[in-house]
Order: sequence, then C-alpha cells, then structure tokens
Amino acid sequence: MITSTKNIILQGKHQKPILADVFYFKNNKKKSVIVFCHGYKGFKDWGAWDLVAETFANAGFFFVKFNFSHNGGTVRQPIDFPDLEAFGNNTYIKELDDLETIIDWVSATDFDYKNEVDITQIVLIGHSRGGGIVTIKAAEDSRITKVITWAGVSDYKNRFPKGEAFDLWSKNGVYYIENGRTKQQMPHYFEFYTSFIENEERLTILRAVKQIKIPHLIIHGKQDPTVNVKEGENIHSWNPKSELFLVDGADHVFGAKHPWEPDDMPKHLKAITLKSIEFAIL
Repeated sequence: MITSTKNIILQGKHQKPILADVFYFKNNKKKSVIVFCHGYKGFKDWGAWDLVAETFANAGFFFVKFNFSHNGGTVRQPIDFPDLEAFGNNTYIKELDDLETIIDWVSATDFDYKNEVDITQIVLIGHSRGGGIVTIKAAEDSRITKVITWAGVSDYKNRFPKGEAFDLWSKNGVYYIENGRTKQQMPHYFEFYTSFIENEERLTILRAVKQIKIPHLIIHGKQDPTVNVKEGENIHSWNPKSELFLVDGADHVFGAKHPWEPDDMPKHLKAITLKSIEFAIL
C-alpha cells in the first residue's frame, strides 16, 4: 500500500513557503529519491502527476513533488494561481533555490522519512521549464546522481519577448500572458529578465548540459507544440553521453490535461514514466 503525505509546508529562501508531497511504500528500506519539478504555469497537483508519483512509488522509489514558492499557488489553495503577484515576481534563481531547499530537506539528518530514503541516490526529473532547472542543478550539485527531462527547454533567453514586445515590457515593467485554461492575465515583472541577465552564465542550459557527468535522459514528444522536439535534440547533441527518447505522436504534456479524471495515465505519459523508472533503476 502506497503511503502519501501531501502539502508539507517548507520554508523557502524567498519569503514564500514551498508545498511538497511525498509518495512511497513504507517498509523502512532505503529507496532512491525522485524529485519532480513542474513547469511554467504548472503545479504539483496538475493533471496526472499524482498517478506518476504512485507509479514511481510502486516501483520502489521515494517520490517527491513540490510547488515552486512563486508559482502562484498558496498554502490554502495550492492548485491554480490565486497569488498572481508571487507568480509575477518569480525568477529562475528562485526556482533553483527552491529545488536546493527540497534537496537539503530530503538529505537532512532529521528528515521525517530518513529510514525510507537513500540520499546517495537522488534523481531529478523536470517537465518543460522545470527541465532547465533540473539540468542546471544537476550540473552544479554533486548530490544528484541522475537527471531526466520531460519536454525540457534548451534556452531560457530565447523564450523572452522580442522586439516591440520587449520594449513595451521594459517600459511598462510588466507584461501579461493569458492562461488558456483559467483565463487569468498572468503578470511577468521585468525583474524576471534582469535577474536572468545578472545570472546569465549560470542560467545558460547549454553550459550546464556540457558539464553534466552523470547519467542523463532526455524525453520529448515529437509533436510537442510548445517546446519543439529540436530543443530536445539540441540538448542531446550537447551531451553525447546522454540518452534521447522521442515519443511518436506525443504532445507537450504527453496526453494529460487538468483536471485528469481517469484512474490510468494517458498512454504517452505512461510510456515515459516507465522509461524513466527503467533509467532510474539501472
């Protein structure tokens, strides 16, 4: 029977709490740790992520997923985006710090589940924008033993507004993206860009990929309309020792959506979850 504890409150480094979930089979046996990072406009309870967590737990892993502190969720409402001010003030540096807080938490000697975890085996998985975050962290943190990206981005700088849109952002200090599902106008303050520029070397995914020395799996859907499959192919080309797993017919979220009502994962998400488990076990 899988044990899960949801909405564990951790204090982050940026005045906002981090909410975390853990899924595992309770047997006092040391398990490899999976830490899962959601993507842009994402959250830990999105779609079929719980089913992913249960599948990893059934395979013998200790699975952790969490909300980035500035993803727009709150302790009372972790799903969707009640705190758009926090969302607007998010940066890549804050997300890297949040991930470090999670890794420190799992690795601590007073970790509540220390009898269930093998902290010498920590695997990072990141979806979309979170793929860049786990790649950078894997390159700089020696505690990470494997890294997996799902539809991961290859270049943060290239995703900023350009031309007139950038000029308006700089002038006004904010630009808005509509959330297609919730219809919210989601802000991005200009600090998002200036923080990137101030930390550009660290936040360049190409640099990080070339420094990765641990097993590295890149998973991408061939029909991804959000992050083109060429980005996955680029990442693979930068680290020839990495493994590239392309999925015919798969979109950016591997067939899932929010909310996800069925008891089973969509076929593409199931396929990449099983592939990731196989990679993490070997």
